[in-house]
Amino acid sequence: MSSKTVIVCVCGGIAAYKALDVVSRLKKKNYNVHVIMSKSSTEFVTPLSFQSLSQNQVICDMFEEPKAFEIQHISLAKKADLMLIVPATANVIGKIANGIADDMLSTTIMATKAPVLFAPAMNTNMYMNPIVQDNIKKLKQYGYKFIEPSSGRLACGDEGIGKLPDTEYISQVVISLLYDIKDMAGKKILVTAGPTVSPIDPVRFISNRSSGKMGYAIAEEARDRGAEVTLVSGPCDLDAPFGIKLIKVITNEEMYNAVLLEFDNSDIVIKAAAVADYKAKVYSENKIKKSENSLVLEFERDIDILKTLGERKKDQVLIGFAAESNDLLENAKKKIANKNLDYIVANDITEKDTGFSSNDNLVTILSNHGEIFKLEKMPKKAVARELFNLLNRKR
Repeated sequence: MSSKTVIVCVCGGIAAYKALDVVSRLKKKNYNVHVIMSKSSTEFVTPLSFQSLSQNQVICDMFEEPKAFEIQHISLAKKADLMLIVPATANVIGKIANGIADDMLSTTIMATKAPVLFAPAMNTNMYMNPIVQDNIKKLKQYGYKFIEPSSGRLACGDEGIGKLPDTEYISQVVISLLYDIKDMAGKKILVTAGPTVSPIDPVRFISNRSSGKMGYAIAEEARDRGAEVTLVSGPCDLDAPFGIKLIKVITNEEMYNAVLLEFDNSDIVIKAAAVADYKAKVYSENKIKKSENSLVLEFERDIDILKTLGERKKDQVLIGFAAESNDLLENAKKKIANKNLDYIVANDITEKDTGFSSNDNLVTILSNHGEIFKLEKMPKKAVARELFNLLNRKR
């Protein structure tokens, strides 16, 4: 069982049933979950359902006989590492914003010193009501945290903002807030990810097999450890991670320009993108028509973003990646010297079940002082964790 405790407060809205999935997801991550339900929420979902998933007694009535000799709202408030209000109705937002504590749910929120995270869900007109917006603004000023609702078709039939976000998204926000290491708080970290594209004509281009998974994992790890993160991403099929400034680019030149804008204000720069080394020397404005003859294209070197950063860097920690098919360490050592890097993460692309498109990676990290750290095969998020652990030890 995780040592972390999440108190899930369920309010009376149609989205209350989705809180069941949030509880389930948190339990699968080994969090200790307690549930408090408002009286109106029990009209939508039974307490027994939450009790079965949380494996803890569900509290609904402030005046019911306690199972142990303790004041329950104070006891739960002290146990909480985080309190999640899902769905957060206009009613509960208004109560807390104005210091009203008239049931078990609101009194526990008012009594806790743990972080409190609201996940609002309500009719669009209610959410956009100036009173509700003022209450949200007021709570944010007090340090309460909010997950912005999604847009779409609501249960009432209206279209607009007010939907409860995806339950996986909500659980990931909770997990990030409760991450056990916050050693990057106050740091600005710039990460690049994915491939870049070099167009040949309006329909053809050259690129590479990079999925972006490693770069996204690094960006998410940095965010979870408390950093302010900017992610410059080439085209890939991954969802935009929450809490991260995402800049989407396509070509090498676009990535170069985006990175240079962020570079001087960054503390750590991690270039995990697989940038195209070459581009077509002449771009054809019209589609190149096929013929019976062979097609010969001439390519020229494209911008070396990493080398440029190595020449410009001052106090930044600069980390590059080397995807190699042979002479892994020798090629990585040359790259770390030629591009003035502090570290390089090298992986052998001939290895099966790791690297491109895989969820796992097998890497060796080299420092500019000649240190070599060989990691076992592990998920890319774990590789990111080990990379930051190494950076933390060297600070």
